[in-house]
Amino acid sequence: MTDPRTQATRTQMDTGGLGRAAPSGWAAFAGILLLMIGIFNIIWGLVAIIDDERITVGPAGLVLWDVTAWGWIHLILGIVLFLTGGGLLAGRGWARWTAIFFVMLNAFGQIAWITTYELWSVLIITLDIIIIYQLTARWEE
Repeated sequence: MTDPRTQATRTQMDTGGLGRAAPSGWAAFAGILLLMIGIFNIIWGLVAIIDDERITVGPAGLVLWDVTAWGWIHLILGIVLFLTGGGLLAGRGWARWTAIFFVMLNAFGQIAWITTYELWSVLIITLDIIIIYQLTARWEE
């Protein structure tokens, strides 16, 4: 007899007899969040490429930042995160560890922007931590 909790979280998709398992609810949640983070990074990267100068106030006065390179980094990272989120939703095993690596990289990259975009950076780092938690502590294997 199978455990009803397992049946509720893992279902078989009709794959023409291949028998591939669909991701659990928590993996789907992490995949959807990863798609969102990817889209956020793509938008942030495009904005940084188009409008590439930022002004912040530091202890020595005004600081002018050129964020073109970071814009390209965030654009490429956003595309990778978006594709990895699609892999998670498709139930691919490689997507789990790829997502963990790139989400950690994204969180570390957001730390660089805490002085320029405080609320945005904290929001993205929080979502990154939620994704990492869902992919490590809640993954049904």
